[in-house]
Amino acid sequence: MTVRDVRLFGDPVLVSRADEVVDFDESLATLIADMFDTMEDAGGVGLAANQVGVLRRVFVFDTSHQPGGMRGHVVNPVWEPVNEETQTGNEGCLSIPEVSAETTRYETVRLSGRDKDGNPIGFVANGLLARCIQHETDHLDGVLFLKRLEPAERKAAMGVIRASTWFNS
Repeated sequence: MTVRDVRLFGDPVLVSRADEVVDFDESLATLIADMFDTMEDAGGVGLAANQVGVLRRVFVFDTSHQPGGMRGHVVNPVWEPVNEETQTGNEGCLSIPEVSAETTRYETVRLSGRDKDGNPIGFVANGLLARCIQHETDHLDGVLFLKRLEPAERKAAMGVIRASTWFNS
């Protein structure tokens, strides 16, 4: 089991766009295994590669604790909304400890990408899994969920970050 350090708000890698994966090799499989270990250790439901300092377009997820949930990984993810219906719910991030806020996302998305061996994968997701897909893909684009917040919510979240011990250490 290899648990990697989760990068925290303020680290430039979190606002950098990750590169497409072109080599489906042992190093990718190791990265994915380490990301699962790291996500589980941190108690998260998703983790993008740049959150562990690697600028490759891959994320892992585990919503299997919920009805209809799944556990897996996606390489080079692309998603699109199935319709215009949205969900608003509490969202947090392993890279921004102690901060959560009501965030609006699409309710249902269609995801496509590759698995660790390069095989095509795709499925339709809703609820928490759809939220996770959008959140983790945002990470791979260098976008933190704070950017999705209304201005007042973002200001409040930034106040929590500035007052936190992890940010000021």
